[in-house]
Amino acid sequence: MAKFYGCIGFAVTEEIRPGVWEEKIKEKNYFGDLIRNTKRYQTGDGLNDDVNITNEISIVADPFANENSHAMRYVEFMSTKWKINSIEVQYPRLILSIGGVYNG
Repeated sequence: MAKFYGCIGFAVTEEIRPGVWEEKIKEKNYFGDLIRNTKRYQTGDGLNDDVNITNEISIVADPFANENSHAMRYVEFMSTKWKINSIEVQYPRLILSIGGVYNG
């Protein structure tokens, strides 16, 4: 099992002025394990195929991650931000299933 250390982006809402709220990304680094590492090519409308990965990353969650798992948006893996498709809670770990490239 390969080790993982990387950045996870959380969408946190902040009040920028009275009555106006905005969603901002807060990044935090986590340690964990790479459980599954697969990729597939998906034919699209363009000339080149799209690359989708279907990886699972198990991270050791701190209290912030446990309380804000609903706000997780992406994982930075292989110098690319990948969107999180699902989260499985196995305390004290969170298992993140990631898919296509994050475009946020």
